[in-house]
Amino acid sequence: MTKTPQVPPTPPAELPGTLGELRATGHRYRSVKQELRDNLLARLRSGEPRFPGIVGYDETVLPEVERALLAGHDLVLLGERGQGKTRLIRALGQLLDEWTPVIKGSELNEHPMHPLTPASRRTVEEAGEDLPIGWLHRSMRYGEKLATPDTSVGDLIGDVDPIRVAQGRTLGDPETIHFGLVPRTNRGIFAVNELPDLAERIQVALLNVLEERDIQVRGYQLRLPLDLLLVASANPEDYTNRGRIITPLKDRFGAEIRTHYPLDLELELELIRQEAALVSAVPEHVLEVLARFARAVRESPSVDPRSGVSARFAIAAAETVSAAALRRAGLLGAGTPDGQPAAPADTEPVARVGDAVSVTSTLRGKVEFESGEEGREIEILGHLLRTATAETFRARLAGLDVSGFTALVADGAVIETGELVGPTELLRQVGTVPGLAKALDRLGLGDAPTPAEAAAGIEFVLEGLHLTRRLAKDVTDEGRTRYGGRSPDSGRRPGGGDRGPRGGGGGRGAGGDRGAGGGGGGGGGRGAGGDRGAGGGRGGGGGRGAGGDRGAGGGGGGGGGRGAGGDPDLGGRPDRDDDWA
Repeated sequence: MTKTPQVPPTPPAELPGTLGELRATGHRYRSVKQELRDNLLARLRSGEPRFPGIVGYDETVLPEVERALLAGHDLVLLGERGQGKTRLIRALGQLLDEWTPVIKGSELNEHPMHPLTPASRRTVEEAGEDLPIGWLHRSMRYGEKLATPDTSVGDLIGDVDPIRVAQGRTLGDPETIHFGLVPRTNRGIFAVNELPDLAERIQVALLNVLEERDIQVRGYQLRLPLDLLLVASANPEDYTNRGRIITPLKDRFGAEIRTHYPLDLELELELIRQEAALVSAVPEHVLEVLARFARAVRESPSVDPRSGVSARFAIAAAETVSAAALRRAGLLGAGTPDGQPAAPADTEPVARVGDAVSVTSTLRGKVEFESGEEGREIEILGHLLRTATAETFRARLAGLDVSGFTALVADGAVIETGELVGPTELLRQVGTVPGLAKALDRLGLGDAPTPAEAAAGIEFVLEGLHLTRRLAKDVTDEGRTRYGGRSPDSGRRPGGGDRGPRGGGGGRGAGGDRGAGGGGGGGGGRGAGGDRGAGGGRGGGGGRGAGGDRGAGGGGGGGGGRGAGGDPDLGGRPDRDDDWA
């Protein structure tokens, strides 16, 4: 798909058209930094938002940015990927005047009262008060360059134009220069993203721009007092004397500001709501699971902390979950296999917590794991997702009587759900449940949820009860999830890579089982779906047994540690990542 080029806004007709008319309005020339200072002060006094769309920086980063702008400093933002550095830099343009006058035809956006080049000065002298002027919108006064190792001085500063030389101009003539991105952003804001990725000789070319505000092209020094704010972004690891940044360039920036990921869960949720392009409804409790999941991945010792986990991880997870709901609604909309039309509730796309399982495989590329975790990325992400689900269950439904849900399977009944189980089928299996209305209200689904919303709430409660060892769970070969009873193949995971139950015999059994003497107690193998089986935890014996496993007395005993599903009890501590070792 071809990207539509940005079309410059049309200036209002009432704006002055000549230099004389401009002077008559009382207009005066201001530098870009003075312009930013004045407009920022005006917004501070009026209470108007200074940086719309920036989430989580109100008390930390933004005050530092504002102080730097008021001081007239060029600044560099340091932070890991996905912390909104580029978004914040682009938001600075909103502090410029909406329209600013320029000399018509000037490559450098020169102000009619402050021409820079010899050609523009001649034009102003010859035309006088009748000098025609144009107007530049603030959206056109921002320029940026993503630094790459092959970026050249000509890209940023400029180079000799061989065509102009061939036309008879000399190399020392400023008019032979084809200006680069930095001079062409004169009277604006120029940003260099990932500054340390520039080659050192290119970084040197920026020294004069930052301090003396002039440029040098192929040995010719052009005294062009450029008027701009220079902003850069960088990874903290690279922005050091031992990294890829030259020390004199660091010294030229007046402010060095550290960014960060959202500091709390509410800010993470606010960011997801603002940025995610959802194609179907995603209930609040599902968004909370994804926000907690992103934070758990970010804090996991299995993940390389130097790379960070971008805020885009949670945003993409929310979009993936909403897409899974839309896919389910589309497939169910085709009707039943026997030709019956689909129920209206089945065609309403509402995301459920079971849809979140799909994000572990699609988003693992956004996470850089420690080298020792190679090959176990999906396993670790799945564990962290279950931990996030359990924490959300605890936060949302703590203290609520959910005995009505456990009573559903008290007599061996099974509730079946899954990616292609519609709301109508799920609600039919559940029927009337005491306490359901209170649970749905706690989940933010309101007093009159739709059938699809009610199904989303019910599935979340069932999964939470499973993670707290109050319901068993199996995943069938067809991908359906059964709560309440164990299927005949409960010791297997789909796909043939299953681990057998842990039992007696010593050493490793023929099926890859771990032998007795120090392994886990019987019945605690991995259940369907890759979770640890019910009732297992870590078995008896003490220390390490013959098979090298941990015996009782170390780790959790039966009923503690890992129960049905192998995930955290609401009353205990979630599994740690070092349990995966």
